[in-house]
This record gives sequence, C-alpha cells and structure tokens, in this order.
Amino acid sequence: MAETYSQVLLGSGLTVLSHPLMYVKVLVQVGHEPLPPTLGRNIFGRQVYQLPGLFAYAKHIIKVDGRYGIFRGLVPRLYAGAVGTVVHSKVLQQYQEYDQAEDMANGQKECLSSIDQVIKETSREMVARSAATLITHPFHVITLRIMVQFIGRETKYCGIFNSISTIYQEEGIFGFFAGLIPRLFGDVISLWLCNMLAYLINTYALDNGMSSMSEMKGYSQAVTGFFASMLTYPFVLVSNLMAVNNCGLAGGLPPYAPLYCTWMDCWKQLSREGNMSRGNSLFFRKVPAGKTYVGDEKRFT
Repeated sequence: MAETYSQVLLGSGLTVLSHPLMYVKVLVQVGHEPLPPTLGRNIFGRQVYQLPGLFAYAKHIIKVDGRYGIFRGLVPRLYAGAVGTVVHSKVLQQYQEYDQAEDMANGQKECLSSIDQVIKETSREMVARSAATLITHPFHVITLRIMVQFIGRETKYCGIFNSISTIYQEEGIFGFFAGLIPRLFGDVISLWLCNMLAYLINTYALDNGMSSMSEMKGYSQAVTGFFASMLTYPFVLVSNLMAVNNCGLAGGLPPYAPLYCTWMDCWKQLSREGNMSRGNSLFFRKVPAGKTYVGDEKRFT
C-alpha cells in the first residue's frame, strides 16, 4: 500500500510538471493555431515558415489566461492519474496473490519459457492498464473539454461535479466514454509492440555476456517504448478528437472539426487530409502543405 501511495505522489508531481505540454498538445491536436506562421530556420538551417512551438504557444496561453491558465484542466487529470494508479496496482496485486496461492497448492513455482513469461506478464499488464483506462476515462474526457474551452472562451465545463452533471444531462452515460475505443486500441497495441520488440532485441540482438546487460535491456525497453508510441499516436489523436467532438464547444464543432458519427470516420478524415500526426511534435512545426492560414478563425483550411 505504501508503494502505491508513493507511486501516486510521484505520478501527481510528474502530471503537474507535464501539464502545460499536454495542454498545448491538445489545442494543436484540435487544430487551434492562435499565432500565425513566422519565417524561421529548420534543423538543416534552411529558411521556412514555421508554426509556434511549445514555448511560444504556452506564452500565448499565459498572456490570455494568466499564469494559472496554463494549468487549465489539471484537477480532473490529477484525479485520473491517482485513481488509475490505484486500480492498476490492485489488479496486478490480485494476479500476484493468485500466483502465490497456485504455487502453494502445487508445492512448487511454475516454470515458464522466456517468451511465455513475456506473454503472461504483458497480458496481465494489458488487463491492468485497460481496467485503469476504463475507470478513469470520464476524468480524461472532462480534462480535454475543459482545455478545449480555451478556443471559444466558453465556461460550460467548470469543475468536476459540474462537468459530470453537464455530460450526463446532455449525452447520458455514453458521453463519459467518448473516444474510449481508439484509446484502448492504442494502449494495447503500444504495450504489445513495446514488450515484444524489447524481447526480440534482448534475446537475439544483445550479448548475454555483456557486463552491462541489465542497463542495455533498460535502454532497449525505452527505445521500443518510444517507437511504439510513435506508431500508435494516431489512436491518441483520434481518441482526443472524439472526446470533444460535438460536445457544444467551438473546438469540437465546424469549422474546427466535422461532426463524426464514429471514430473510424474521424480516422478516415484525418488520413485524407494528411493530419494523422498533428500535434505529435511541438518543436520545429512546419506549415501544413497546401493549407492556408485563416487569421480570423485561427486555423488552417
């Protein structure tokens, strides 16, 4: 239990520190561009028109809403992180207790091959993460909608209880789970990609005789995790867009976004427009090809 509390505290601290980054990322994902492109240089030194990066965007938010404005939506996100950590820990604890009871009944510990062990641990991690995501998704939806209110300067979602009441009255119970399916798909695919790639690298690419083998395995896990998150980013983007779509906010209505019937419609629309990676990078952001910046609407068309 003490370990769970320490994880909650650590996670809460990281959430506070990373919140401005997520806030900017969400607004970019929705397509809000409050600052026009400026002439700058890319990583190769060539002059190109660029969109404002993380710091310029965050500075604009602070200019409009003040220093505390950059933490809009933080409270429900903290709730989601804390509850998710507890649920994740409890599910894994149940699995551990089951293993201990089974070992006592059999009189010996079950021996599995390395690949079977990876599959077993990944399957359990998948269940734990999915349970945490399912339970905390309503807080995630509230967080996103509070953030997106920056675009239209609305105050429709203010506070957790007010937001819960608003969503339930307008959309029913399903409103709390808008965007859940692509989010679950992305989490599951990312987890399996990361763990299986790390297993292949650790088993066939690294020399077991190396003195720093454990350190190298840690690096491989980090690299495969980054690679998996890049590949599954479109699921994150679609999930966030569906969470705010047609919820009565300017950022979820035309002209910022069409009204999607399903998350697959959203996926197809983004794919046709070449926007599947929108918001993935907050540095060296280039102007979308073939798009025109509309200053009055603060977006590209």
